[in-house]
Order: sequence, then structure tokens, then C-alpha cells
Amino acid sequence: MPLKSHLSAAVLMTSLMAPGVALADTWTVDPSRSQLAFEVAQAGSPLKGVFETWTADIEFDPATPETADISAEITTLSAAPGNQQFDGTLPGRGWFNVNEFPVAIFTTTDVSPAGDGAYVANGTLTIRDISLPIELAFTLDIQGDTATARGEAKVNRAAYKLGAEVNGDTVGEVVTVTLDLTATR
Repeated sequence: MPLKSHLSAAVLMTSLMAPGVALADTWTVDPSRSQLAFEVAQAGSPLKGVFETWTADIEFDPATPETADISAEITTLSAAPGNQQFDGTLPGRGWFNVNEFPVAIFTTTDVSPAGDGAYVANGTLTIRDISLPIELAFTLDIQGDTATARGEAKVNRAAYKLGAEVNGDTVGEVVTVTLDLTATR
């Protein structure tokens, strides 16, 4: 082996063994066992729905959550509240404007433990080219090579100009997004 290859291998091994350096596990989401849902008050009653199409890239080790790298891409056209009026309204220009903004994107900036299998993922959520900080609180249970995570985040729809012409009494401004995820490594 040439000296240059020996040096490269030595540098790589040294960096992998350095304190504070950890390789997180790569997790693959099982879409058949996972759900991304939302709920908002509509005329005083809860309106619930799901995003039918989304993907997530997850690099996470519970022993070193600070090394986590989590991102998700949500197809905005897949928002399905199961209410004929809203099914037709949400893709439109006043809401998700799916022709101009077909995806919403979440990326973590940091993940920290919150005790007892709970974590907080701080990140950025981009909807309609508006990027704002968001906090996703979640619990994690790992059994062998299978992980289940359940989480919740609050999104202010007005901050993303979703339904900007609809007042908060008609459709609430706070949307609760819930995650029920199963993944394997």
C-alpha cells in the first residue's frame, strides 16, 4: 500500500476514534406503518387530516442525539383532510399553492434529549418558500432494529400565509402536526 494510502487510512481511523465523533444509525421509514397528520379548529370543531405522501431521511443515535441529521419532504398536494371542501381548497393559491410550492421541507438544526426516551428536535420548516424555526417534541422506542417515534409540533398557518384571507375564528391559526413513525436500521 502506498504511503499516501496509509496516511489517509490513519487519518480516517483517528478521526473515527476521536472523542465526540459518532456515526449515527441510518433509519428507513416504513410508510405502511407511519403517518404524518394534522389537526386544526374549523368553525370550533376539529378538522383532522393526513399528508399521504412524504419521505424522511434519518441519521440518529440516541446515545449521541446532537449528531442527528433529520429531514423530511412533504408533498403539499397530498394534504387530505377528508372534507370535500378542504380537499379542494388546500391545493389552491390561497393555501399551499401546490403549483408553485409542491413540497414543504423540514430539516433539523439540533436534537437534544428531554428525558425518559423523549427528545426535542429544533429545526426549520419551509412552506411556500417561507422558512421558520420549529420545535418537534418526540418520544422514541427502539426494539432491536425497529424504532417507533411519536411526535408533535405546532405550526402557525398565518406565519406561512396559509389561508391568509381566512380569519382565525373560521380556521384556527395553530395547526398541530403529529408524527407516528416506524423505521428500521
